[in-house]
Amino acid sequence: MDEVPPIPKPSPDSSNRRDADCVWNYHGYKLDKGNFTTAMVHLYRAEITRVNLWRNRLDTTTNWAVVATAAALTFSFGNQDNPHFVLLLTLLLVLIFLNIEARRYTYYSLWYHRARLMETDFFAAMLAPPFEPAADWGDALADVLRHPVFPISHWEAMGNRFRRNYAAIVAVILVSWILKLTVHPAPIGSLRELVARAAIGQLFPGPLVVAVVLSTYLLLFLITLEGLRRFKKRGAPRRDEWQHKGPSWFKSGVAPNLAVIVTTEKDRISARLMTELGRGVTAMDGTGMYTGESRSVLLCAITDVQMPHLKSIVREVDPDGFVVVTQAREVRGGHFVTHEAPS
Repeated sequence: MDEVPPIPKPSPDSSNRRDADCVWNYHGYKLDKGNFTTAMVHLYRAEITRVNLWRNRLDTTTNWAVVATAAALTFSFGNQDNPHFVLLLTLLLVLIFLNIEARRYTYYSLWYHRARLMETDFFAAMLAPPFEPAADWGDALADVLRHPVFPISHWEAMGNRFRRNYAAIVAVILVSWILKLTVHPAPIGSLRELVARAAIGQLFPGPLVVAVVLSTYLLLFLITLEGLRRFKKRGAPRRDEWQHKGPSWFKSGVAPNLAVIVTTEKDRISARLMTELGRGVTAMDGTGMYTGESRSVLLCAITDVQMPHLKSIVREVDPDGFVVVTQAREVRGGHFVTHEAPS
């Protein structure tokens, strides 16, 4: 019989190489750097799927509210004998939909927060120097995975959804309800008659119904204001900041900045900025008024995506140096290419 060749054993060098590349170990299973990136990609795909799922659920409840309102308006104005309180029941149904949608919005914001953590600090870090995420990024993502907490409260979610979607719907219901009381079964002659028509049977007189409706709309208004207050208190970006609109000449969306660097290592920092970032540097002489020591002031026009790399260079070369960053309204001429892709 032919002898079976022995199975080759891994060499010590290859085993040591795998151990050096290992970034995760569990019960003997070792995960190298490539598999770690693959795992992160799968996690990102899962979070994006969750975001899309809950985003579609938001659209579903909004569609329910629109369809219910349209059906109620058709029924209410289809016949003058049809009761007006159908519109009030529709208002109650729409508010139930708003409450459901607010709950879904809190879940949507949670999955969206996770996806943004990976986009901003994992994938974006692959595209711009220094090609590494923030030091506390892993801790932030691990914390939100282990202990999920909704980024916004239920009341804030209600205020946001009402302001963006449901305000128009409930406004149409209110106007339609007043119009129904005004024209059916016959045009009114006074405001007192309108209030009297708002009665629902003998149990709920007109003034009580009107007071409840106005109180409901006032409560919705207050909820909207409170939600907007909490939204701004959290430091959420304004719409213009979120869209990152820059000047028309900077169409790539990468806003120009002016970095002012005060250092005693002007040659080393300037060389690295010009070599690693491809940016020109202008040096000026300066004097520290407190210490009386001579220092160099470097001026460098730079983009947002290159800012972390610039700060890391200054921190490595001159730990005592400091950087002041201001947004430039316009950068023209020289070697500053405004339409380049982020480097």
